[in-house]
Amino acid sequence: MSEIGRPVRVVSISFGVGKTLEEVAVVVDQEGALGVDLIALPETWLGQGEGTEEPIDGPMITTMSELAQKHSAYIVCPIDRIDDGRRLNSAVLLDRNGDVSAIYDKLYPYWGEFGLVPVIDVGQNPVVAETDFGRVGLAICFDVNFPDMWQTMADQGAELVVWPSAYSAGRALQAHAIMHHYFIVTATQSGDCQIFDITGERILDERSEGITVSRAVLDFDRGIYHHNFNLDKRDLLLQEHGYQVAQEEFFHREHWFVLKATAPGASARDLARQYGLEELREYKARSQRQMDVFRSDQVLVTTVTQ
Repeated sequence: MSEIGRPVRVVSISFGVGKTLEEVAVVVDQEGALGVDLIALPETWLGQGEGTEEPIDGPMITTMSELAQKHSAYIVCPIDRIDDGRRLNSAVLLDRNGDVSAIYDKLYPYWGEFGLVPVIDVGQNPVVAETDFGRVGLAICFDVNFPDMWQTMADQGAELVVWPSAYSAGRALQAHAIMHHYFIVTATQSGDCQIFDITGERILDERSEGITVSRAVLDFDRGIYHHNFNLDKRDLLLQEHGYQVAQEEFFHREHWFVLKATAPGASARDLARQYGLEELREYKARSQRQMDVFRSDQVLVTTVTQ
């Protein structure tokens, strides 16, 4: 029997610096054996100091690559990376075959990282990677403070952002989830994990002694919509496909609603598109594009009439 919606099984493993590669590999192996789509580890979890840097083919990524392949799971593995003389704070996305699917280099290193020897270098571009379950963006720690890259990940179609970090952030992450309507999953050296929903709600907040292992199933088929221009289409969709799709929630103050599949094999987002509903992120992006056109037209008219 097929599953309902598009469930993605994620595991966040959070812990402070001081764990060995062998210790962490045991936990990753145990979680992978339970069946998971993606495992996330904290920022530079083997440390970031003198002699901690490794190349991409070093022991850390090699070990995690073997586990990704063994359990057919994606793994987000942060690393104090050395590459052709450059030192980078990176998050490496390994695919189900253990191959490197994407490398994200931290765009906004923290000030203390510039005191490292060799000094940290800055990344150049946000990264959103295609996986077999959806589009995954990557951000690291201090990046949380810079809205431009979070907007770029939304523009590139991110459905989930994985945020390895040294600390927890909290409300700043919630703001990005509210503004851009993607899931955010954290894995921190603080030992806690938070998960934010596409609505901005914090749906998980866990911390334990030692290593915190947090598990969640995220439905990538749930869609969020503004009521502008959508209500008649929604009503017709629910009238004709109420046995496959339901309105999960209506946010009265925001004028948002969420649709989800309720029957195996049905896709709420696909059916919504068939009925002409426009997802909230695209509605806002289209509105901005149109306002930019209006501004350009006004500038043109003003120039011509002067």
